[in-house]
Parts: sequence; C-alpha cells; structure tokens
Amino acid sequence: MNEGRKSEPGVVGKAVIDALKNGYKHIDGAYVYLNEKEIGEAYHEAFTTGGFKREDIFITSKLWNTRHTPSDVKPALEKTLADLQLDYLDLYLIHWPISNSPDGPDFNNIENPVPIIDTWREMEKLYESGMVKAIGVCNFSIKLLEDLLKEAKIKPMVNQIELNPYLPQPKLVEFCQKNNIHVTAYSPLGSGGVPSVLKEPILEEIAKKYNKTTAQVALSWNVQRGITVIPKSVRVQRIIENSQIFQLDQEDMDKIATIKTRLRTCDPKLFFNKDIFESSYYD
Repeated sequence: MNEGRKSEPGVVGKAVIDALKNGYKHIDGAYVYLNEKEIGEAYHEAFTTGGFKREDIFITSKLWNTRHTPSDVKPALEKTLADLQLDYLDLYLIHWPISNSPDGPDFNNIENPVPIIDTWREMEKLYESGMVKAIGVCNFSIKLLEDLLKEAKIKPMVNQIELNPYLPQPKLVEFCQKNNIHVTAYSPLGSGGVPSVLKEPILEEIAKKYNKTTAQVALSWNVQRGITVIPKSVRVQRIIENSQIFQLDQEDMDKIATIKTRLRTCDPKLFFNKDIFESSYYD
C-alpha cells in the first residue's frame, strides 16, 4: 500500500492500521509525503500492542531531491527512521533522479548538480551498515539505469515507476527484469485524471467477465507481469478490494496490451521542469 502525501492528516495512520489488519505486508512511504511522524505512531501501535511483528512487514521510504548531497543522505535516513519509530527500513529508494538545492523548500526547483553516482555511493553505505535491507531507485529510465549500473558497486535492487494499462512501459520493465532489478508500480490505477484508467472500456469488459472491478483487473494485470503494486487508498473497502488479486486468462492479458491510450500522470516536466525520460517517455 502507498500512503502518499495527498491524504488528510489523521487519516493516513488509520489507513495503515486498516491495511495491516487486512493482510497487507508492504507499506510504501516517503519523506516528502509529510506524514512519516503520523505513520510512525501507527507502526508503534501495530508493533507494540497491535499484534504485528516488525519483521513481517516490508516498509519502504525514499530520499528526497533536496537530500542528494552526499553529506545529507545518512541524516535524511536517520530522520525518517526517527519519525517512523523504526530501527531499519526494508527498502530505501532515491525518489527521483533529480537533485535540487538543500537550502530551499523541499519542493524547490533550484538545481543542485550532484551526480547520481555520488548519491548512490552513500546509499550503498547505508545498505552495508544494515540501516536498510535493500536499496533502489524510482523513476529511472533505461539510460539512467545503464549509467548507474556501469559504476555501482551494489546495483539497485528495485526501480519504482509509474505503471498501469495507460503506461505499461514494456521496454523499461523488460530491461529491469533482465538485470534482476525488481519493478514496483506506483499509480497502478492511474491518478483519477482524464482519461481514467478505471473507465477504460477494455478493462470494463474484462471486469464484467470475472465479476470483478476494473481496479482489480488493472492490479492483477501488473502482478501477472511480475510487478509489485502499491495502490493508494485510505478507505477500508478499497483497501480490501485492492488486495483481491486474481488470475487473468492470457487472452485478457493480450486484450489489455491492445489499449492504445498513453498517459503519464506523474510528469517531471510539469513538477520539476525536467525531461528525464526523453525519447523513452512511454517505453
């Protein structure tokens, strides 16, 4: 489950507890979602009086763009761990391949030209220290991954990217899987924009066949591609619904592959004025 920053204060912690109670084992977060203290209270409750064991839950957080300077990487993790009330993370990711000034607000677009490999070296140290059990990246294109793999001592274990039937990115998924980089899909249901993934006619047709929702079809499609999905929801019914993955026939997988609509909703060109995907925008 993804507990992204759009949720209202006081809602996210309850959603985490609800997710755990309904069998979720992976909780995805980030410093920049501005809710890690609230999530930390939920973890404290879950692991002290809630009947859950820390070792049974996979917890992810992310290094923000303004913390790419090597001397800032470990302190950033230490703050996240303190806020989450944890001794370690299961996975720590570089949130974007974009480095912004540490002297401005978290969402500033002031460039701070720190080479990715310099930040990655610090991520490797965190992994070697045991503070994190795995390290990876988010939003990396094939080109960015190729460049990192040439110099990394420890290769990224995960690439978290936007993936749904309107943005299947088959070339990037194939590259990651060939290089033993696990793929995690954020926004696996789209982001509620227009056009809406959940109102796609092909998904509606398949959902009717199985007596499922279009959300369940979209999530199952990604899982059958070998991809972890982290849908975001704070509603108990949606949390339960999103966990009910099922097996699609190959003919239905093939039908989904024929969807022509392409839409990237989390676009760095809009947020950061950076075209990090270039020619591979939809690949």
